[in-house]
Amino acid sequence: MNAQKTGSATTQAAAPAATSTSSRKTWIKKTPVEIVLEQIGKQEEKVAGMRKELAREEKELAKLQQAKKVLEA
Repeated sequence: MNAQKTGSATTQAAAPAATSTSSRKTWIKKTPVEIVLEQIGKQEEKVAGMRKELAREEKELAKLQQAKKVLEA
């Protein structure tokens, strides 16, 4: 039991030292307004991508429908 406590204590002590020397950016707390605005931006990007995909699929469908007309004639 003592070995487990000692091992976890050294792990906990090493963790803060590792994070202070890393090259990551510091964490800046965002306001709820910033969070919502960020979510809106992400959703807008997602919808724009889906619209492009839909336009591509509609073009493909139009091509197939033309081929169908030729085959039925």
